[in-house]
Formats: sequence, C-alpha cells, structure tokens
Amino acid sequence: MLFLPIHKKGLILKIFVVLSRVPFPLEKGDKLRAYNQLKILSERHDIYLFALNDKSLHPEAMQELSSFCTQVKIFKLHKLSILCNMLKFFFKGLPIQCGYFFNNRYKKRINEAIDEIKPDVIYSQLIRTAEYVRHRKEKKVLDYQDVFSKGMYRMMQKSTFLKRWLCKMEYNRLRKYEVDVFADFDEKTIITQVDRTMIEHYAASEIVVVPNGVDSTYFVPQHVEKKYDIIFTGNMSYLPNIVACEYIAHEILPELLKREPHIKIALCGVDPSPRVLALKGEHIEVTGWVEDIRSYYAMSKLFVAPMEIGTGLQNKLLEAMAMGIPCITSPLASQPIKAVINKEIIVCNSVLGYVDEIVNLLHNQQLYEMLSQNACCYVKEHYNWQQTTKILENLLEKLNNKC
Repeated sequence: MLFLPIHKKGLILKIFVVLSRVPFPLEKGDKLRAYNQLKILSERHDIYLFALNDKSLHPEAMQELSSFCTQVKIFKLHKLSILCNMLKFFFKGLPIQCGYFFNNRYKKRINEAIDEIKPDVIYSQLIRTAEYVRHRKEKKVLDYQDVFSKGMYRMMQKSTFLKRWLCKMEYNRLRKYEVDVFADFDEKTIITQVDRTMIEHYAASEIVVVPNGVDSTYFVPQHVEKKYDIIFTGNMSYLPNIVACEYIAHEILPELLKREPHIKIALCGVDPSPRVLALKGEHIEVTGWVEDIRSYYAMSKLFVAPMEIGTGLQNKLLEAMAMGIPCITSPLASQPIKAVINKEIIVCNSVLGYVDEIVNLLHNQQLYEMLSQNACCYVKEHYNWQQTTKILENLLEKLNNKC
C-alpha cells in the first residue's frame, strides 16, 4: 500500500502514532489526550495513526479521524487473542495489561507500515504500546501519560486479599517495566510533574511534562436552571471513579442528608458498572453515557470528586472549572492541577470536610461566585490544548533535528 502525504503549509514531520485505543468518542482520558494532540499536530504535520481497538468501533470514528490524519489503521483485538497474550506476558514476567493490548501479528503489520512510511518520528502513547516499537531504530517518543504502577499500588491498598495479591504482582511488574522501556525511547513525556516523580528511573527528571488541556471555547459557563446540587463525571467502569462514586453515596450523602434533606446528585458517565448502577436512588441519578456532558455540568451547582486512587490529571475537574462550576476534591486529585486552594478549588480530606464545604457553597453565594469565576479564569490561562500541545510539537521537532 502506498502512503501519499498531504501537503500542508509549513509541514515539517511525518509522525507515526501508536495508540492502545481508538481516540473517538472521547469518553476516556487517554482518548481525549490523543485526539486533541493529534488534531492540533495535524495542522502542520502528517499523522499516520495506528490504533488498537477492543470494543465495537463507533460508526463515526473513521470519518472523524480521517478528517485530520493522513492515514488511519485500526486493529481489532479479539477476546481469545487478548487472553492468550495476557497469559504469555504473565509467564514472561511482563505487565499483564501490556499483554492485553499486544498482538504479534499486528506488531508485524505496524513494523511493515513503518518501513514503508519512513516516519520522521514515532509517537507511542502509554507503556501499553511500547512493545510494538521499543526496538525500532527510528527516533521515538513514549508518552507515559500516567504512572500505571502507582495507580496499581493504590488499587492494591483498597483490594481484598486475593485481588491484593494480583495487584501487587502487577504493581511490581509495572514498576520494573516503566524503568526498562525508558532507555528504548529517545524522549519521554508525562502529564504532570507529580507523576514524573513516581517514575523510578535515575533520569526521570528528563521526562518532559505535557499537561492536558481544555477547549475553553467548548466548555463555557452556561446560565440554565439547576437540576442537581452535585455532579461527578467520568468513565464509570474505571475503578478510581467507581470508588469515588461509592464514597459520595455511602460516606458523604448520609451525612449531607442530615443538613440538606432534598439534595440531588448526578453520577454521569459512560459504562456504569454494576457497583455504580446499584447507587441509584431517591437522591442519586446514574445517567450512563450522555451525548453532551456540558448540559449536565450546566445543570449542576457543584462538582465533587473525592478521588482516593488513580494517577494523572483529572480532566473532569478542568472541564467543570472551565464551565464555572465550583469544584471540591481530594488532595490526590488537586495536587497535579496546582490551583490555589480556597480561591480556585476546594480541597477536603474527610467526610465531614466535604459536607461542610458543600453546605457552605450551596448557601454562600458570594463564595460560590468567587470560586466559579476564579476557576474558569485559571483553566483558560493554564490548560489550553494549543499551548500544551506546542510543548509536544517542539519536542518532536527538536528530536527530528538531532543528528
């Protein structure tokens, strides 16, 4: 197959991209990051996208991605292949989740495509894709994005005995693998400075921080009637979000009802797990996938994100802040954002702390408006996709210019 480049004004690079998921629709953080980065990079560069897919392909995905990528190839991961490769990686001592996304036949096809395209640089997102390209001689960038080992460690602490054993095994494998692949890539990127400190390589300080962003022309304040007092959003099959939902329902809500008996909460996001669906009730609505998340942000007074596990930057918080929704969250989730506490964001570390802050914001209009305006301004200034992707673009161009 012949790949013909699209000639663009100021075109500099041919970028070969390997993703563990198809970046459309944008219901997960890694998809959101890849989609926005690639779309912006495509304004000046040719993007050759090779993405793995373990679910039904969205009917508009190919059309959407082809609108800005020179070439799009999607490789379907089948259940039997996934199981076999997870077992192979288990016996090799490699992270099982990397085995989930690996397929030797697809690796061969990716390598054939690289040989034919002759890209200037390879961009591999997440360690889940590292095995496909780590031994290629071309100039390469690995986007760690999050530190999977730290996320696994936090899951281990919340797990039952058997699951704790499995999580500990995966945690140790991930720790080692994150270090092992470091030298295989010319440059590395990550989402926050906090995450960078968790990579246990002696040269981790060299990893370039490329934050996420928010489209502040899309997520804008809307003045509509409020239906919910509290909203929490995210991929509702993702364990950190499940745990946060249960914390809201089982810990915060009972205490909150003592002071606000008519409270209404929306748990809004794709693929709600049985644990999340079980939280439905008089005071909690579980929406599942919604076409336009902005309408639910707008109908809500407060965004509450009591994140106890997980890593990376919480885009859900940035989106809510961009829409002028005051946010109350945990130290874990607030630290990477670096917003000013009690001026741009509220941080709590106890159930009663959350309850006090929620009640205060629901009744203190002056404080509410101050947080709303400051949060919106902070996100516009610090989390812009054009600005953050420019960091990545500069890195790719610098790498290409190296002898």
